[in-house]
Order: sequence, then structure tokens, then C-alpha cells
Amino acid sequence: MFRKHGIRDTGVDAISRGAGLTHGAFYSQFESKQALAAEAIRLALSRSRRVWEDAAARKRGRDALRSIVAGYLSPAHRDAPGRGCVVAALGASIARQPRAVRAAFTRELKEAVDFLAGLMPGNDPERRRDGAIAAFACMTGALVLARAVDDERFSDQVLEAAARQVVRGGRRGK
Repeated sequence: MFRKHGIRDTGVDAISRGAGLTHGAFYSQFESKQALAAEAIRLALSRSRRVWEDAAARKRGRDALRSIVAGYLSPAHRDAPGRGCVVAALGASIARQPRAVRAAFTRELKEAVDFLAGLMPGNDPERRRDGAIAAFACMTGALVLARAVDDERFSDQVLEAAARQVVRGGRRGK
């Protein structure tokens, strides 16, 4: 519900109803909507990382990165914002959340970046981490843009161009 409607626009009533809970049952599990948001973001990001880990386990090196990028920047992912990446769906909203929500987001995002850094080419850990941050920022931004435009052909071009840049590490050629 948060991914589909945003954190601010998703109320405890709707959350409780959707989960088949009473208000009391909700508050027995979470002290506030923000506590639920923090846990939901943590869980969504950790699940996404597991999807990446599974993709990487089936492939090695550059092929693992290519597989992850292809899945993330796919029309299927673009067309499923309610089930897709929580960063692309809620990034701007998370920035306006209380510290506890942002802290949960930050911890999981750092782990995702660390995982991607392990797939980046090169031997310099700092450059690999920088590359992973840039790659994820590009992927997330491209997904947001591809979802926002009303021209499917252009949306596909956004996804494809970003995927090429991420896989090439932003270098020209090849």
C-alpha cells in the first residue's frame, strides 16, 4: 500500500483493513504508522537484495550485473510500481519521513550498494563503491522517469539507455 499510494496517503485504517486487523491489533504490533513504514521499507529492500543475490548466484561477474540491471530496468518492473522497487516508488517520500524511517532506509540502501559494489569491475574498493552508488542512482532515476512519461516508446528508450550506461559503467564505446 505504501508503494502504491505513498506513506503519507496510506492511513492506519486502510492498513488495518488490508491486513484484516483491528486498530488494537495493529498497535499491538507497531507503535505507529512510522514504525510500520520503517519495517516495511527494511523488508522490501532486503527482499530486493535477495532477488539480486539469486540473480548473481546464477551468473558471474559482469553477467551477474547485466542480469540484475536487465531485471530492474525492464518493462515488467516499470509496469508494476505497487510491487516494484521501494526506492523508486517512495524515495522522495522517504526523504520527508521521521528519522527512524530514514535510518531503516539508509541501512538497507547501504547494504544494497555494498552488494552491487561486489559486482562492479576493478580492484579499487572505493571506485567500485562509487560505481555501485552511481549505478543504483541511475537505475532508480531511470525507473522513475520511465514510469512518469506517457509515451511508452520513450519510456522503453529511457530504460534501455540507462541499462546500457550502467552495464558499461558510464564509459563510451563498446
